[in-house]
Formats: sequence, C-alpha cells, structure tokens
Amino acid sequence: MNLLTVNSLTVRTEHQSGPINILDNLNFKIESGKSLGVVGESGCGKSMMAFTIMGLLPENMTASGEVLFGSNLLRLPEKELCQIRGNRMGMVFQEPMTALNPVLPIGFQVAESLRLHKSLSLHEAQNQASKVLDRVGLPAKNFSRSLYPHQLSGGQRQRVVIAIAIVCEPELIIADEPTTALDVTIQEQILALISELVLERNMALILITHDLGVVAENTDQMLVMYAGRIVERGPTQKVFRHLAHPYTRGLFASIPNSEKSLNEPSQQLEYSRKKRLSTIPGRVPEFWERSKGCSFADRCSRTQGKCSSLVPDEIQFDTGHYTTCFFPYEQNE
Repeated sequence: MNLLTVNSLTVRTEHQSGPINILDNLNFKIESGKSLGVVGESGCGKSMMAFTIMGLLPENMTASGEVLFGSNLLRLPEKELCQIRGNRMGMVFQEPMTALNPVLPIGFQVAESLRLHKSLSLHEAQNQASKVLDRVGLPAKNFSRSLYPHQLSGGQRQRVVIAIAIVCEPELIIADEPTTALDVTIQEQILALISELVLERNMALILITHDLGVVAENTDQMLVMYAGRIVERGPTQKVFRHLAHPYTRGLFASIPNSEKSLNEPSQQLEYSRKKRLSTIPGRVPEFWERSKGCSFADRCSRTQGKCSSLVPDEIQFDTGHYTTCFFPYEQNE
C-alpha cells in the first residue's frame, strides 16, 4: 500500500516575465518500508520537491496537484501541517549547523518534538531523547545532553539532526543530502545508520543525493530530475541497467569507471587514471531560462527538431520503468 502519492505536483512563482513553474508535473509513489532515491545536478528541483512535501515552501511560491499522505497535504491549514511535520514525517536537512538551534542544548532539541507531539513530561521526553541519541551513536557517557551544536563535529551534528527526525517514530523520512561536507568514512556511517533505522522501524525513505553510487547501494526505486521535471524513474537496478534518458546516461558516464559499473551498479566505483572523465556540456538552466520544449535539449546529443518546441510525454520504457524523452536510448544501445 502506498504511503505517499504525489500526483501532478507543480510549484509556481511569479517572475518579471510572468508566472513560471519551478517544479512541473511531478508524479511518483512510495510504500512503507521502501526507499526512493532522487538524483540530479544542483538546481534540478530536488530540495524544492522535499520542501513542498513538508509544507515548507517560501511565501512567494504556490503548489498545485496532490501530495497524498492520508489526506492532501497541499490543502491542509498550517496548524494541521504542524501536527504532521516532525511527528508522522521527519526531515534530515543537508547542513546540520544551520538546521540546529545554536543556543539550545542537543538534548533539549531532540526532546522538544516529543513534548510537542507526544505530550510527554519534561523528564519523560528527556529520557526518551537520550535513548534516541544513544541509538544514533551519541552515548550519554561520551556526549552530555547539555552540549551545544558548536561543540560537536559535523558528523556528530548530523547524528543529532537524524535523532530529531526519528524521535517521534515517523512513517516517512526525507533525507536531503544527509552526507554533504562529511568525509567518506562518516558518510558511510550516516547512510548505514539511516538505512538501518528505516528497516528497523519500517519507515519509508526519500533520499536526495548527487551520488549515484549512494542511490545504487541504498534505494529500491529512483527518480532522475532535471530542470524541475522527472526525466526518468523506476526500480533502481532496472534504471541503472537500462539508462533510457540522455541526461541519466550523461550523469552515469561522469562516474569513474562507469562502464564496468553498468553491469553491476551496486559495486564499489573505482577510479581509473588512464581515462578522462566524461562531462555533460553546458549547465542546468535557471527556472526563468527554461525552454518551451525539452529543458535538456540544449545539452543533449540526441536533440532533433521537435525537442526544442515540444515537451515530451512520459512513456513506459520497460515494466515499471518510465522516461520522458522523444528519443530514448534503446536497451541494446
């Protein structure tokens, strides 16, 4: 059964040239206990999608469509959204130093959600918060609950953010670049911790990342976003084996030793000094620069006439595997 269903999600803002879509007609689903990876370059709309689901859009933007999580979250008043955020839905933000309050102890910040959503006493909330901090690798004997965020390392602060996100045992976790600016060893620990908690508590996970290797190792389904649109989606292993959209193929080609990894996408990606890394020419267009046709047309090697004037519809490339392209790569290419 689907826990979260997103239908025709569009986010619009006013610009000097008129109304412009930041996100355009997003559609996907996620079940309890499953994980969904969201990939794409900076500026593709990944974080904006997460903020929309959480009801955290800037005041100058409006959302339409459906975000079904029991009810349509886009239609709920702020008071009801506040009862869901931090309770049934948790979010791990990409920069813990800005996500945490610098003038409040970490124990208080984790306990705050319990007092707000579970109506626990101060003592009960603090005890429960301490257990969760233990669970995420910050035992009380080494990390006093009275410590402040600046007294912790980046990886330790990220563990506090994860503790805040899971303390009320939500049904859905959104992790937005949870390992940004962390060293490789800490990245692996944080991702392993998130995956373990999702499995243990049967949560659904939306994992937003730039790293295709992280997606291959940690997700069941994946979305590839470009310029506010989903250009490819499906089971992670199936998308990796049959890269249908030129943008997805370009992202994959930029990975070291990607040719070897195509057959075994979950294996560790190795670096070869003998081969120059592939790049995608150009850059992601700003939302006010997007063309009337396919937004990837200016960077795509398969572009033909209609690509610049018409927006391609989503087609089923394979069972459960969809792409939005007029000229996708065939499975034998």
